[in-house]
Amino acid sequence: MGSKYVLGVSCFYHDASAALLKDEVVVAAAEEERFTRKKHDASFPVNAIKYCLGSQSININDVDYIGFYEKPFLKFERILYQHIDSFPKSYKTFVSALPSWFSEKLRVVKMFKKKLNCKKPILFIEHHLAHAASTFLVSPFKEAAILTVDGVGEWTTTAYGFGKENEINLIKEIKFPHSLGLLYSTITAYLGFSVNNSEYKVMGLSPYGNMDRKTNPYYDKLKQVIDIKQDGSYRLDMSYFVYHYKDRMPSQKLCNLLGGPVEKRGVDMTQRHKDIAAALQMITEEVITKILKHIHSETKMDDLVIAGGVALNSVYNGKILRNTPFEKIWIQPNASDGGTSIGVASYIYHTLLRHKRSYKFDNAYLGPSFSTDEVKSFLDKNSIRYDTFKDEKDLIEKTSSLLFEDKVIGWFQKGMEWGPRALGARSILSNPLNPKMQEILNAKVKHREKFRPFAPVVCAEDAKVYFDCDDPLPEPVDYMLMVYSIKEKWRNKIPSVTHVDGSGRLQTIRRNQNRQYYDLIKAFGKKSGIPILINTSFNIRGEPIVCTPYDAYKCMMGTGIDYLVIDKFIVKRDNNLQHAWDSEKYTND
Repeated sequence: MGSKYVLGVSCFYHDASAALLKDEVVVAAAEEERFTRKKHDASFPVNAIKYCLGSQSININDVDYIGFYEKPFLKFERILYQHIDSFPKSYKTFVSALPSWFSEKLRVVKMFKKKLNCKKPILFIEHHLAHAASTFLVSPFKEAAILTVDGVGEWTTTAYGFGKENEINLIKEIKFPHSLGLLYSTITAYLGFSVNNSEYKVMGLSPYGNMDRKTNPYYDKLKQVIDIKQDGSYRLDMSYFVYHYKDRMPSQKLCNLLGGPVEKRGVDMTQRHKDIAAALQMITEEVITKILKHIHSETKMDDLVIAGGVALNSVYNGKILRNTPFEKIWIQPNASDGGTSIGVASYIYHTLLRHKRSYKFDNAYLGPSFSTDEVKSFLDKNSIRYDTFKDEKDLIEKTSSLLFEDKVIGWFQKGMEWGPRALGARSILSNPLNPKMQEILNAKVKHREKFRPFAPVVCAEDAKVYFDCDDPLPEPVDYMLMVYSIKEKWRNKIPSVTHVDGSGRLQTIRRNQNRQYYDLIKAFGKKSGIPILINTSFNIRGEPIVCTPYDAYKCMMGTGIDYLVIDKFIVKRDNNLQHAWDSEKYTND
């Protein structure tokens, strides 16, 4: 009997994606944004699907089962209900929303047929079940407690339950409009950031604020908008919100509560903004901690899995094992909607088809990769000057020397990462010992807010030397999903990855995961005395992480990145400045 292929798809809200299982193994997965270059692209992921199929040299009709990450008619029921319930205030928003529902969102099967000439039936599962499956069914645990928290699926915003072998049971839920994710997004919007894009910026801003519940005045103010029970269940006072009937989120009442109008984007962050962010983070942590303690008492399970957009709150993730009774944790690396394509595919294979589980997710490099010949062809066709290193050790040695000399490196190797974090395949790397490097990267390369921290990457066996981390290290640290304190003796020595509160959003790497990346960190450590690098995503503000050699070269030439290390080639930016960047002159073939 041949292999079974299962394709999972998510789209039409944000972070559209596709994932392909060959039997139970995830062999390819990618977000549509990486191909279209539209950040958080929500459109039908035709490019991501074609990539997944092409990676296995199959076509859509070779796939045995296709799954979709939510039930559109159930979601449309909620849309109808919320607008009817708020009529006539909701009239304008409702009318503007209808066309996309009738042209795309309710016509998923026809979209497959139209875009891919696919004649197969599509299986639909509920959104939070797809989240739960995305984390439990590919986790290392045979049984575990499950928590999913996001903005909203069809109706559900928060759910918990447990998984055993192939089965998932979500036993309790909180429904729209009451949503911890939408509360976080509302304050994100209030502070002048973009929703479904910049919540992590608010998380990064929070340590600059007053993290004391007794003395931060905005903590008590925000507690007025949410009623939290001892088991973590909650209800929002909807008079503070308008997202259930308008195309914006904070109400005038919320603005009055927080002391001013919605901020304009790009406004400088004052102490007031920082304290509001801190208050929001404290309340989020309070709610989830109570939920997790309740789940543990209900399930009596010591292992925990989490998914949903709120599971990307790495500041809180690093506190879970210390603040709750759970002993082990696993988080889907692409915890937001993008990850649900893996969830629905895994649910079909394991739960519906009853195949036993033996696969564990341990490889995030699931996106497009490029051979040495393909990379060389791109460089040569475009008359790009480069140096070739036939010996990998020489390449590592040269790159580590450049990093030690404070050069900024665009690092392009292996298959593109799955999820929102660069993990050493499409990364910008630099020297954390240089106290000016955070400023250099923010100003010359990333073009982003000054308060934003950069993440440290360290080899797994060295993590406990520099970080006050859980022991043993939870696997989510490999995917940059947890923040830990940097030990005090090292903070002044690695200032450009030390956040204002002495923490760092840590990524650990093991040699069997990414040999070149691991060896580079070690080589840098031999020169600097500290085997840690700055790792940030290979992109600039407002753009997705780079996917192709073309994307990487374009990004370097439009920024202050000094070198591009791609496959066995090193491209120096200064050697190519005679080619003023003009996308019309370059081929992406």
